[in-house]
Amino acid sequence: MSSTELPSAAPAANVLPKVATVRVAEGERLRSVGLPGITLTVRSRPPARAGLPPALYVHGLGGSSQNWSDLMRQLEGVVDGEAVDLPGFGDSPPPDDGDYSVTAHARAVIRHLDASGRGPVHLFGNSLGGAVATRVAAVRPDLVRTLTLVSPALPEIRVQRTAVPTALLALPGVVTLFNRITREWSAEQRVRGVLGLCYGDPARVSAEGFRNAVEEMERRLQLPYFWDAMARSARGIVNAYTLGGQHALWRQAERVLAPTLLVYGGRDQLVGYRMAQRAVHAFRDSRLLSLPEAGHVAMMEYPDVVARAFRELLAEGDDGTAPRAGAVDGGAVLKDAGAANDGGAMTETAGS
Repeated sequence: MSSTELPSAAPAANVLPKVATVRVAEGERLRSVGLPGITLTVRSRPPARAGLPPALYVHGLGGSSQNWSDLMRQLEGVVDGEAVDLPGFGDSPPPDDGDYSVTAHARAVIRHLDASGRGPVHLFGNSLGGAVATRVAAVRPDLVRTLTLVSPALPEIRVQRTAVPTALLALPGVVTLFNRITREWSAEQRVRGVLGLCYGDPARVSAEGFRNAVEEMERRLQLPYFWDAMARSARGIVNAYTLGGQHALWRQAERVLAPTLLVYGGRDQLVGYRMAQRAVHAFRDSRLLSLPEAGHVAMMEYPDVVARAFRELLAEGDDGTAPRAGAVDGGAVLKDAGAANDGGAMTETAGS
């Protein structure tokens, strides 16, 4: 084991402590899926009617399938949606091999899709989940109908200063130091910090939403592997940023064949807003939804606007269920500019 690797901190699944149950919103279901080397918790919402095309949602670093609940509700009449808890996050236990790389997370998604037979799906990803979804779409185009990326964690040369503390989690010893410094922090304080980092306007979170977030934070802090999963996944992102050749994330973005919706927030403190135009040029069949007032989790802040943009993506298809391939190179333009109370969504010229 190299000096930069973390020792395994995840106990065997059969001796994990009992913690509070994961919250399930009205109309949602949770199930456990056993796959080689991993066990995934999958959140689903029954579609409004039979025969709708399948969708899969992949969360970001420190998130869970709950991050997609609002958007899943918005799209229940359009797709048959499932959201996965990546290994070590949400209600999914750590992977047997302790591998939290972007490739390992992508492999988990692929294994689930292959085992379930649901592919090809409309694939959604946020942050880390956006990098994972990009890799899945590049290496297994047969599994992806469309790709929707909300603030995807794709490599940036000039990382925002506000994103540096998250990246530092990848360094050996930082988690231990952070835990020592924040030992007296309450769950409420931690949640306020997360909301301040991830939301364009934390005031948009309802009192009930804040209580639910605190409850979930209290649950996660009881998990002995929580910080290990965070640190290793953060390291996985950093390592993915340094890969070259065919495994480089931007190179894989160029290989994606699926029609792609890109969603970027102007107040994102973790993924630079300036990266939107690079993404538009990298994904060959892309559309850009620009939300100047949104932060890092636009699907949670403005689920109605993101849902509308996705429905427009579907409407481009000949039969209303699958978009046509071969949009203008450099990205198409979203024709619905939205309104100020919709997060300031605006049309941008996507490429030239």
